[in-house]
Amino acid sequence: MSRKHPIIAVTGSSGAGTSTVKRTFEAIFRREGVRAATIEGDAFHRYERKEMKERLAEADRAGRPLSHFGPESNEWAELERQFRAYGESGRCRTRLYLHNDDEAAPWKQPPGTFTPWQDTPVDTDLLFYEGLHGCVKIDGVDLARHVDLKIGVVPIINLEWIQKIHRDTRERGYSKEAVADTILRRMHDYVHYICPQFAETDINFQRVPVVDTSNPFIARDIPTAGESMTVIRFRNPRGIDFPYLLSMIGESFMSRANTIVVPGGKMDLAMQLILTPMILRLMEIRRAQLA
Repeated sequence: MSRKHPIIAVTGSSGAGTSTVKRTFEAIFRREGVRAATIEGDAFHRYERKEMKERLAEADRAGRPLSHFGPESNEWAELERQFRAYGESGRCRTRLYLHNDDEAAPWKQPPGTFTPWQDTPVDTDLLFYEGLHGCVKIDGVDLARHVDLKIGVVPIINLEWIQKIHRDTRERGYSKEAVADTILRRMHDYVHYICPQFAETDINFQRVPVVDTSNPFIARDIPTAGESMTVIRFRNPRGIDFPYLLSMIGESFMSRANTIVVPGGKMDLAMQLILTPMILRLMEIRRAQLA
């Protein structure tokens, strides 16, 4: 952790909805005048798309698990170096992974490739990470220890799969069968490397639908916000003004001493109310250290 150069990480599985949470953070940064450097988790995958397909075929022949969720397919040590560099100096390096033609066109590169490494801008207030692995802890790598505010985005598993199926079939051109194969292939790494991160996070946002999601592979629509509740769990509830949150968020209630439940349509409001003072506190500490 760094008091002068704080780091915020939003961590969630593929299809969890971290991009939606990222937009909420961006709105807070814009409103509060916070200058954020950004790292996307996909930038620290190890292989471009063509090589990953080759590696997956090799793993299938050998009968061993391999996925984007696990250590073999990611540069976690490099990501930790960049977290450490930002915490020490306020600068680090990153790149982009180009998922589709629209993303690739400005770079004049094929989709499924990485852009060149670039330094983050000068004079930023904090580093913002969004991706799969912001809180990974394994032998030799501890990303969580560098992060000042750790956010988990964890919809219940069937909803996560529905969101992934719809995104990958509609936006990335995969078949439902291909997405199902990916989900199965990732299960070992999901259990060992994705789930453990949510014991490290400071706050978890878990969307729970109140409609039937029992078979995610035939669901025609993603449950809407109005068809969901959001469970918000605080690792350390000390200092959280629950009476204020309950008064500001209609139809919310507490299910445990460290957990508040809000209507799905009010998740953005809840995030704004909860996260804004936390971000401002990081900025106050930063300014005091710089002074």
